[in-house]
Amino acid sequence: MKKTSISVTEAARNFAECVNRVRYQNVTFVLMKNGTPVARLVPDGERVCLAHDLAKILRKADLPVEEAKAWNRDLRAARKILKPPKNRWR
Repeated sequence: MKKTSISVTEAARNFAECVNRVRYQNVTFVLMKNGTPVARLVPDGERVCLAHDLAKILRKADLPVEEAKAWNRDLRAARKILKPPKNRWR
C-alpha cells in the first residue's frame, strides 16, 4: 500500500480528492502537523494484494520445478490478456 505524507491543511483543502485516492488507489495518507504525524487516512479494512506484496510471498514459496514452470506459463499468458487499469489521476 502506498503511503503519502501531507499536511493537515493540504488534506482539508483537497479532502474529496484524498478520499477518492484512498478508495480507488489504496493510498494511505499520513497527516502531518508542524512536521509531526498526527493521523492517517486509510482504506477501510479491505485486504488488497499489490504486486510487491505478491512478490514477497512468492520469494518465500518453495514450489517444485514443474509447478513453478506451470505457474510462470500461466502468469505470462495472463499478462498477455490483461490490460492495466486506467489511471484516473492523470
